This record gives sequence, structure tokens and C-alpha cells, in this order.
Amino acid sequence: MVFNFEQVHNYYERLVFEEVARRSEQYQDFSPDMLGDVACVALNRLPARYVRHDVDLMFYLTEQERHAIELSLEEVLQFAFGFVLERSTKAAA
Repeated sequence: MVFNFEQVHNYYERLVFEEVARRSEQYQDFSPDMLGDVACVALNRLPARYVRHDVDLMFYLTEQERHAIELSLEEVLQFAFGFVLERSTKAAA
């Protein structure tokens, strides 16, 4: 039997990648490598939620759970941008 796992992914990846790209305009001093680090730091602070289709997860979430995801994303992204900025400043000194 052949299995196809190409659709399986961490639900948060797309959300984090899109938000890092959107916020990169505010962090113009960040290199592409630094933005990749921000995404990694953020994803490592979020729980893994593997799905085949994003819509499947969204269908089963309550409004309260959706709001909790939004708050979690905001928190981890703020932390991640600050963390990478602090580390790059220390490395440059």
C-alpha cells in the first residue's frame, strides 16, 4: 500500500510564515536569514498541530479557541522578533 503524506503539515506554519512576511516591513534591518530565525523561534514556542487541510481544523474550533490561537500567535511573534533582534545585536557587538 502506498501512502501520500504530502498534505500533512503543521497548521501554524502557514500562519507564522505569512505573519513574519507581513511584519518584515517593520523590520527592514532583518536579513532573510533573520526572518527565517524568527519563524523558527515562533514555531518552536507553539504546539504542533498537524492537519491535512487547514479548513478541517478551523471547522472544529470554537470562537474561543480561534481567539486563543490569535493571541498565541501575537505573543510568540513578538517574542521571536525581539529574541532574534537581541541576539543579532549581541553578535554585532
